Amino acid sequence: MTKPKFTREEALAFHLEPVPGKWEVQATVPMTTQRDLSLAYSPGVAVPCLEIAANPELAYDYTNKGNLVAVISNGTAVLGLGNLGALGSKPVMEGKSVLFKRFADVNSIDIELDTEDPDEFCRAVRLMGPTFGGINLEDIKAPECFIIEQRLKEEMDIPVFHDDQHGTAVICAAGLINALHLSGKKIEDVRIVLNGAGAAGIACLELLKSMGARHENCIMCDTKGVIWQGRTEGMNQWKSAHAVATELRTLEEAMVGADVFLGVSAKGAVTQDMVASMADNPVIFAMANPDPEITPEEAHEVRVDAIVATGRSDYPNQVNNVLGFPYLFRGALDVHARAINDEMKIACARALAELAREDVPDEVALAYGRALTFGRDYIIPTPFDPRLIYRIPPAVARACMDTGAARRPIIDMEAYEAGLKGRMDPTASILRSIHARARQAQARMIFAEGDDPRVLRAAVSYQRNGLGKALVVGREADVRAKLEATGLGDAVRELEVVNAANTRHLETYKALLYQRLQRKGYDRQDVHRLAARDRHVFGALMLAHGHGDGLVTGATRKSAHVLELINHVFDADAEHGAVGVTALLHKGRIVLISDTLVHEWPESEDLANIACRAADVARHLGLEPRVAFVSFSTFGYPVSERAQKMHLAPKVLDARGVDFEYEGEMAVDVALNRRAQDSYPFQRLTGPANILVVPARHSASISVKLMQEMGGATVIGPILTGVDSSIQICSTNMTANDILNMAVLAACKIG
Repeated sequence: MTKPKFTREEALAFHLEPVPGKWEVQATVPMTTQRDLSLAYSPGVAVPCLEIAANPELAYDYTNKGNLVAVISNGTAVLGLGNLGALGSKPVMEGKSVLFKRFADVNSIDIELDTEDPDEFCRAVRLMGPTFGGINLEDIKAPECFIIEQRLKEEMDIPVFHDDQHGTAVICAAGLINALHLSGKKIEDVRIVLNGAGAAGIACLELLKSMGARHENCIMCDTKGVIWQGRTEGMNQWKSAHAVATELRTLEEAMVGADVFLGVSAKGAVTQDMVASMADNPVIFAMANPDPEITPEEAHEVRVDAIVATGRSDYPNQVNNVLGFPYLFRGALDVHARAINDEMKIACARALAELAREDVPDEVALAYGRALTFGRDYIIPTPFDPRLIYRIPPAVARACMDTGAARRPIIDMEAYEAGLKGRMDPTASILRSIHARARQAQARMIFAEGDDPRVLRAAVSYQRNGLGKALVVGREADVRAKLEATGLGDAVRELEVVNAANTRHLETYKALLYQRLQRKGYDRQDVHRLAARDRHVFGALMLAHGHGDGLVTGATRKSAHVLELINHVFDADAEHGAVGVTALLHKGRIVLISDTLVHEWPESEDLANIACRAADVARHLGLEPRVAFVSFSTFGYPVSERAQKMHLAPKVLDARGVDFEYEGEMAVDVALNRRAQDSYPFQRLTGPANILVVPARHSASISVKLMQEMGGATVIGPILTGVDSSIQICSTNMTANDILNMAVLAACKIG
């Protein structure tokens, strides 16, 4: 995968819009009536308070404690940026909270403590213990991180986990299990050299020793060389625990004959000569970030038999902590663990290693743009493997139960795994998949409205993220000025700016347009004005002549008007089968609504066509279509002439023998609610519908905008389908990121 590129301004905008920060708090119970408030607060809240006071374990039942983790830092070691202080670390801690939610559905609150005193830090965290089910320590400098974690583990009865130490160690261990398997070596026999005697390095070595690595076979190095028994310079109690009796004094000496190198140090710490001196089939985990101790290319130049991992996403075998901490805490929280012990960490590492040996789902291979098969370039699962959520937490939970650290053991593990599958948010994998497909397609994308800053930002992101070539319709001076105003002045050299004045194809464009419009009341002057002055038409003409692979337009004008202009060049109307499908993403669900763009008042045959088009879009997005023809009536009641066409549309599909599920007519609550569907045992849907075909365009528009404004749904679309070329029409309220998503859809030819 290519490493995403972004500017300082883009990074700041991401954290600023639509509201400052990266997460917010939402209520999970109704808070509308006086009765709701009485139950949520006084006097109703007194009942669970008394129950918990009598039995503290009930806090896991009546509060959010059992799914709540605190991400806590004092900002003394923020990423590779050093001591930024408590407030300077907050964006990172917010980000960690988002990762907990995204990957394992764990709720998390970031807390930044403004102290470098371990005693003050420990006291503050300890006093907050009743609130949380677990504590994730982050970005605390060594050696204080060792002191703080050890004290809190002793003083608290919930899991305390310093991810900078143990998260890296767990993923490193998972990769090493498979690397040694491929090289035919055993952990108890191999010589391991570690460079970087900080928190992560020490944790890596400690975990590997608990898995069988022998103390005398493990050489730890720091900036002063080998840590040997008797050394006094630059030592502390944590380093001393790993000192060995050896005559070796330098990293270069230690690397001779070594089977494994683990690096958590600095760029360039390892040379090609050092790699060449290692044993056969060497394992090299160069995990320094952002630049490894030695790159895979450099290592393979001298040792083709080497298995290499780094901390970077643009190389194979990424040692990424996100493979560990969300799932460790998920498993720990679900058994109400008292701690995260070594057995749980080892179980996590082994489960990750086993997962990497299995066949990789197509969606994962697609997301990474290459076939992934267990071997030297794939020893660690990818962070976006959908199986992680239901494979890793059960392994952690079992280890927790086996070691007696679980307060509430899981009785039915199969049911638990099924529940974990239900926590997966399909929207993230869908969006990631279409971005990966767009990156493979490398489409030349026409952005028709180069006079709009949002469109320009989307175009820049499209190109800088390796999705393809961005072609912007506009005047170069205007484009340059608007890019400079948004802090992207350097991007004008990257984009290709196209307009009627600088293209040699204008006469060809006009000829096609005149041919299509001459019998619709347009003369040559009208055609010239359209082709030369209207950017929507000009962009469509570029696409029609193969001067681009996709078109994104509509961010500055009403979609109905834009569609009318597009229809001058393409057959994008109801008569020719065009349909608009809008995707609503909300609380882990995705529902497609159609037709939201083209058909004003479709009849039963039209509705059947719309269903087929929407089913195609669903499959392009990775969904198995379940279509509901929705109305205010359900299966004939109440009787209404206006609902008749919704009743007839499924019969049209019956006659066609289509290969997807469909049913109707039915009310929306029946379509989307499995329990409501159970009241109609004859109905044919096997689950909640993911496609709603609505009676008319106005009802589609109302539904989408109501969900967007009142429900907070994310809207993608309308996705234009049924047109010969790949065109997507934005809405005027879209952000730059929304426009980018529309470009990605166009690149994937979803439609």
